[in-house]
Amino acid sequence: MRSFLGLVACVTGVAGAAMGQDQKPQSSSAEIRRYAIEVAGVRVGTMTATRQPPSADGEVVSTLVSDVQVNFLVYRLKVYYRVTNRFRNGQLRLSTVEAHTNQGNFASRAEWKGDHYDIVADQYKHRYRAQEKQPITYAVTDLFFGPPGRRTSAYAEYFGDYFALSQTSPTTYRALREGREDEYQYANGQLVTIVKKNPFKNFIIRLLPAS
Repeated sequence: MRSFLGLVACVTGVAGAAMGQDQKPQSSSAEIRRYAIEVAGVRVGTMTATRQPPSADGEVVSTLVSDVQVNFLVYRLKVYYRVTNRFRNGQLRLSTVEAHTNQGNFASRAEWKGDHYDIVADQYKHRYRAQEKQPITYAVTDLFFGPPGRRTSAYAEYFGDYFALSQTSPTTYRALREGREDEYQYANGQLVTIVKKNPFKNFIIRLLPAS
């Protein structure tokens, strides 16, 4: 249970997407990416990343929504997870995470206070408090909208800290945090597959074809 909740949360989730039916960038509309979540080849849920175009004041709002239902041998797991990020002038101003599960409701929040972030994470078996003075300019959800390039870290909205990023091939990147490893695979600059590695069973998140 703990591994799966963290696993769902890290797609990280998580500055989200809405992109038209052809899933190609358009300057006047939101960007959308829709994914299937699979375990052992069985589809157990969906994930949708959405990024709105900049508002008049330059704010960009992104979301990542995951809805999962899994039947294990001894119990049933339900997880609804939503990340909302608000960036302005390239800097994160507010990030909120809400998770609703059959183990309870959980939340995380990072808010810019003018010279620092107040960060609070109250998630399943994870509690974190911090102040961060360094402006956050890249988050896990941004990985859904293109490869990270030379960036070496991404803010993990769920946990309230950071994933370390490294490039392992021309189209593949690794995200590491305290023994947790995710692999992001791109094709033609678009995220097509996430492999969330887990001792029990890897979770695969695959881009769905345009409808």
